[in-house]
Amino acid sequence: MPTFHPRVRSERLSGQIAIALYRIAQAIQIMVRRAGQAFGLSPAQVHALLFLAYARPGVRTIGGLAQRLQATLATVSEVVDALERKNLVAREPWPEDHRVIGLHLTATGRRRVADLEHLLDDLEAAIAELPADDQRHLHRILQHIVRRMAEAGHVVVYEMCWGCAFFRPNVHPENPAAPHHCAFMDAPLPDADTYTECPDFTPREEVSA
Repeated sequence: MPTFHPRVRSERLSGQIAIALYRIAQAIQIMVRRAGQAFGLSPAQVHALLFLAYARPGVRTIGGLAQRLQATLATVSEVVDALERKNLVAREPWPEDHRVIGLHLTATGRRRVADLEHLLDDLEAAIAELPADDQRHLHRILQHIVRRMAEAGHVVVYEMCWGCAFFRPNVHPENPAAPHHCAFMDAPLPDADTYTECPDFTPREEVSA
C-alpha cells in the first residue's frame, strides 16, 4: 500500500517519518509562497533570486538556473524575463562563451534577496528548540536522506566548498586574491567563493583515499 495510506503510516515508522517530511516540505512551500507574495514574486522567482545570490559564480547562467529549478530552458527564460522587468536581474554574455547567457542580481535584486532571507526563520526556530545532540543527530540523518534522493535523481545537492572532496584550502599563499583551489575546475578560488553553493559538491567521505 502507498505511504499516504493511513494504515501504512500506523504500521510502518518509516512511513510516518516520510509523511512528516512531506508536511515539512508543504510548510516550506507555503513559507516561500507567502514571502514571495509580499513582494509580488512567484515561488520560482524567489528560488531564482536566492540561487543568484548564493550559487558559485560559474553556474549563474540560464542553464545553471534551469538545473537548480529542475525546469526547462524556456520556463527559466520566462522567470528571468519577469525578474528583468522588475529590475531585479540582468542578463549578460558569458565572458568565456558568448553563446552562454550569464545572470546577475541588480542592486534592487540584492535588496530584495535581503528581504527574503528570513523566510525559513520559523523552521530554524523549531529546530533550534531541540537539544544540541539531537540537532547533530538530525543533521546526519537528513544528510543521508538527501544523498539518497540525489542518487535517485530527485535533487541536485548544492553545498559549500569546505566539505567538498575537490576543495584544497590555502594552497596558493602567493595569491591572496584566490588562495584556495578547486580540483574539479582545476582553478584557484577566492575565499568569498568558497562560501557559495556549488552543484559539483562531492562529500569527502564519498571519495576513496
